[in-house]
Amino acid sequence: MPQVVSFAAPHEVRLVESEPEPLAPGSVRVRTWYSGISAGTELTAYRGSNPFLTGTWDPNVRLFTEGAPTFTYPVQGWGYSEVGEVVEAAPDVEAPVLGEIVYGIWGHRSEAVVLASAVRDHVWRADDALSGCFARVGAIALNAVLAAETRLGDRVAVFGQGVIGLLTTRLATLSGAEVVAIDAHPRRLEAARSMGAVETSEAAVPGGAGAVLRARSGGGVDAAIELSGNDRALHEAVRSVVVDGIVVASGFYQGGAEHLRLGEEFHHNRVRIVASQISGTPVALGPRWDQRRLVRTFMRQVEQGRVDTGSLVTDVVDVVDVSIIFERLDRADPDILQAVLRFPAAPEPT
Repeated sequence: MPQVVSFAAPHEVRLVESEPEPLAPGSVRVRTWYSGISAGTELTAYRGSNPFLTGTWDPNVRLFTEGAPTFTYPVQGWGYSEVGEVVEAAPDVEAPVLGEIVYGIWGHRSEAVVLASAVRDHVWRADDALSGCFARVGAIALNAVLAAETRLGDRVAVFGQGVIGLLTTRLATLSGAEVVAIDAHPRRLEAARSMGAVETSEAAVPGGAGAVLRARSGGGVDAAIELSGNDRALHEAVRSVVVDGIVVASGFYQGGAEHLRLGEEFHHNRVRIVASQISGTPVALGPRWDQRRLVRTFMRQVEQGRVDTGSLVTDVVDVVDVSIIFERLDRADPDILQAVLRFPAAPEPT
């Protein structure tokens, strides 16, 4: 029987059996090798803080309203960083072919039936299959860099050096920016330097990281990208930028934002705060950019060796141990960068 990761209740996650899906026309069956955990998003399901679990999302007016939650426990199949082998194809499918390794989004499940069109351009031929787990998080990072209007010679502060923050640091560097990386953990700051950061700063410094960056840069950085999902960090990002500077809020913020004070630097320095979320690309780029282009562009950087994703994988755990890795993520284990679930069909990682 196929298996799927299930969030049964807050702080309860387990592997359960699921019914096999029938193969539909135009689709392929993919047997999962690896599935990357997106700690920020998935911890909201693990902890019960996701707004879809506490309110009703009305897609017509695009508002959360009071009422029955959109999602209820058990929540199954979360995850958006999968790699697997095509093991069956509908008669009308020409590509991908059996045996090819593809990456895409089908959740933490041992197998899935997906549209062939969704993975046709996502065949992964690199030696390291684990790299395919970074397609979505890489696209999120690239989207944030584009939202920051990053240009050659800009100084960009990246708050939060988890996996997406480190990828953002690298992509902003490749775009020609001088990146200052901010985080609370020395190991992550060291990783940021290896990704190209020209300067680093601890998050908790006297006077606040924003004031320190402002002083070091002679009046503020051109843009700041916040990825930690912490409202204190978002406030310091606001404090760090020049007059009329851009702050990209790309973290998944939970609850209120009591530490974001909009009557201070935000107001007097005319700071622009823009949201970056993977369901859309920056409006100024028009129809030229979409999710497919984000993914394609990022994965090309990986293929060409410009982005080292292998160095970000700290934990590859058998999927049966999913509860253990989520317990570590929940307590913010600083030794974890990218955790990946390994399914029984997977070869040993190289």
